[in-house]
Amino acid sequence: MAASEDTITDDGNHTVELTVLDNEESAANGGSAAASSEEITPLLTQIERPKINIFSVSRSRRKPRELVIKAPETEISPVSQFMLWAWSGSRYSGLLCMALSSVIYFVMEILSENFTAQSIPLFETAFVRCTVTLILSYIWLRRIGLPIFGATHPRKLLLLRSLVGYLSLLSFIYCIQRIPFSLAILLSFTTPIMASIVARIILYEKLKITEIGGLACSFSGMLFIFLQMLTTQGGLQKTEEASNSSFRGSNHIYAALIGFFSSITGGISYCLIKAAAKATDQPVVTVLSFAILASPAAGICTFAFEEFVLPSFNSLSLMLALGILSFLAEVFLAHGLQLEKINKAANVMFMEAALSQLWGIGTSSIAPSLGRLVGCILILISVSFTMFFGPEKENE
Repeated sequence: MAASEDTITDDGNHTVELTVLDNEESAANGGSAAASSEEITPLLTQIERPKINIFSVSRSRRKPRELVIKAPETEISPVSQFMLWAWSGSRYSGLLCMALSSVIYFVMEILSENFTAQSIPLFETAFVRCTVTLILSYIWLRRIGLPIFGATHPRKLLLLRSLVGYLSLLSFIYCIQRIPFSLAILLSFTTPIMASIVARIILYEKLKITEIGGLACSFSGMLFIFLQMLTTQGGLQKTEEASNSSFRGSNHIYAALIGFFSSITGGISYCLIKAAAKATDQPVVTVLSFAILASPAAGICTFAFEEFVLPSFNSLSLMLALGILSFLAEVFLAHGLQLEKINKAANVMFMEAALSQLWGIGTSSIAPSLGRLVGCILILISVSFTMFFGPEKENE
């Protein structure tokens, strides 16, 4: 490498100085530059991140995506969707649960009338149903991981609900054995009216004029249906054959008063069911508490007041099926009372009587008459009005 330097002397002449560098010196200077560059290079070097593109993704990453794609393919049946919607999917859930409970009781009535091959005492039937209800409600609570007796503070409500509920059941069984069947059913359908009155006193629920009119319309339909059955000679003969006719005169009045007492205690029981279900936030707890008391009590009454009848295989199968349906009906009833006002929920219960009469007329087991048709129309109009216009915008 050569370099030149131009200097100016005193006499104005230019002097050029040449400096020549040898190859060894230039190599040494180049080596120092390379060494310095090697020392700087690591400071400037950065760790390169691996570049990911669609071709570098491993096959294992596709499995979660496949699971996500396959999950929506599992479809829920329309029946399950309807049950979920009816249980808690809309503001109509309370009334829909009451309607489903009434339909289940109606199905139980049809099964009892058409498939009963053996006469089973009432306390024995109640014992089997309460025992099945006890087992199923226990399994239900265990499956969802809830405590059997719920929280501590509503246990008094649950105990009181069990006592009052069994007292109502015991009174109804006594009544139905001693007065005509139609009169006993008519007295039992005063329970919704009693429940509305008791709810006004205990739970401070307001009764609107439309709600009072709905209850009055439904009960008027009951009068059209059952009073005609009581006044006809055929109805009297049929009901007296189904009931115990050994009690006459004043004993009928006494048994009717017991039936009315059953309606009052049943109305109180509905209010306690609502209060306990809201306190525990689980309606099945109220069903379990009733079954814990009613099952052994009904078993004691079976051997104390009636003669035990060993059921046949068909009768036992029917009793177990009715026990399962009874459990479902009680669960829907408790949940409906939990979500909706009692006077509105109770009005839907009259639907069972209308369905029963229409089924009897359709199957020719009941003679059609103007009174029955008018009664069914009144009940269906009242229940329809409650179902479509009754629910509050926000459930209490």
